[in-house]
Amino acid sequence: MEWYLAPWQKFATFSGRARRKEYWMFVIINAVIQQVLSGVGIAIMGEAGVFLGSIFALVTLVPTIAVAVRRMHDVGKSGWFMLIPIYNFILAVSDSEHGENQYGRNPKGLGNEEGNLEDHFVA
Repeated sequence: MEWYLAPWQKFATFSGRARRKEYWMFVIINAVIQQVLSGVGIAIMGEAGVFLGSIFALVTLVPTIAVAVRRMHDVGKSGWFMLIPIYNFILAVSDSEHGENQYGRNPKGLGNEEGNLEDHFVA
C-alpha cells in the first residue's frame, strides 16, 4: 500500500525520480478503482454513473502526471518523453539508471557515483 500512497504524498512534485514499482502500483490501482467506481456508478445511477469514474480520473490527473514525469527521470529522460506513444511505455518498464543522474539519487538506493552496484538497499 505504501507504493500507492507515495505518489499521493508527492502530489505535485515533478522533480526527482520514481521507481518502476511506485509508478506501476499507482497506475494499476488507480485503473482498478476507476473501473470499480464506474461499475458501481452504472449499477446505481445507470448511464450517468460513468461520471464517478471520470471524477476519480480527474482527481488523480495531477499525481499521475507527476509520477510519470518522475518515472521518466528515473531512466534518465526528460518528463516530456511521457508524451511519446509506445516509447514512453518502453521507458516506463525499463530499469532505473544506476547511481545518481541529473534528476537525483536512485530511489532504489543502488549504486554510487561511479555507477557500481552496492549489495544493499537504502531505506
